[in-house]
Parts: sequence; C-alpha cells; structure tokens
Amino acid sequence: MAASARAQVISLYRMMLKESTKFPSYNYRTYALRRVRDAFRANRKVEDPKTVERLMEEGRQTLALIQRQVSIGKMYEAQKTVVE
Repeated sequence: MAASARAQVISLYRMMLKESTKFPSYNYRTYALRRVRDAFRANRKVEDPKTVERLMEEGRQTLALIQRQVSIGKMYEAQKTVVE
C-alpha cells in the first residue's frame, strides 16, 4: 500500500473512532467502537489498490452513518446507566 493511501486509511480510522466515542448511549458507543476496530483489523492485510479504494468508500459511508446516528442520539438522550 502506498504511503498516502496508508495515511488516508489511518486518518479515516481515527475519525471513525473519534466519532464513535460521541454516542450518548454506552451500548451504542461500545458497539460502534468494537465494530470499527474489528473491521479495520479484518482488512489489515489488503494490498490491492482497487479493493483498498472500495473499502475506503465503504468506510466514508459508515463514517457519515455514524455522524447521523450520533446527531439523532443526542436529540433523544436517555438517562445515564449504572455503567456510565
């Protein structure tokens, strides 16, 4: 993988993690963080540029989804649980 593609992947990973931590609900927050980490670990060894680009596009779409869900979650914030 080229250095610039690697930097883009790492940047996307960090943005997804940062956005996932903004979920107001503990359950959604931990689920989103786990899913992001697992997805990036599963595709760690991908070298094909076309596959990397396809996965990057899926990641961008997922980031947009997380951002929308965080906004909705903040509108309907529930009471804190014991875990939080």
